[in-house]
Amino acid sequence: MVLGLALTAVLVGAGLGTSADPQPGTSTSAGSSAGEPHPETLGVHVSGWVATPGVVRIAEGSIVADAVAAAGGALEGALLEAVNLAAPVLDGDHIEIPGPGEQIAVSDGSVGSGGPISLNRADAATLEALPGVGPVLAERIAAHREANGPFQTVEDLLEVPGIGEAKLAAIRDLVSVP
Repeated sequence: MVLGLALTAVLVGAGLGTSADPQPGTSTSAGSSAGEPHPETLGVHVSGWVATPGVVRIAEGSIVADAVAAAGGALEGALLEAVNLAAPVLDGDHIEIPGPGEQIAVSDGSVGSGGPISLNRADAATLEALPGVGPVLAERIAAHREANGPFQTVEDLLEVPGIGEAKLAAIRDLVSVP
């Protein structure tokens, strides 16, 4: 119990300067609506075993620990070992913090527990786990992401040399773009 509280305190401390509300000095245009993106912040959905699940706004360049802290910190019993707290966060990410009794998937390059392999987070070695994706194709996927920025849709894989409609069909349900 003490360890859980200490870990929550560390996570909240790690999130200083990141919260659901804009911080002093954070600029928002006077005419912007709540639905408009803020270029200096990211909108991230944090769910599961956190104090206040929902969409939080955090600074660009933040990591998962910052998003968890902005959601009020992890609850006692949260299985934080299932989440890479040091992973960078992208705008629109969904971070799920699992709790006791929830099934934990082996790390697959995505944030949170379970789910498909994230094309925008997985390294080449993780991408090799996909059917029909060997070391060369995995490197091409990672290189394409580095050269062109994050994949916006799974169909963007068609831009990677060596991936055609058949290969895309074979892996479509095994990958995601968060």
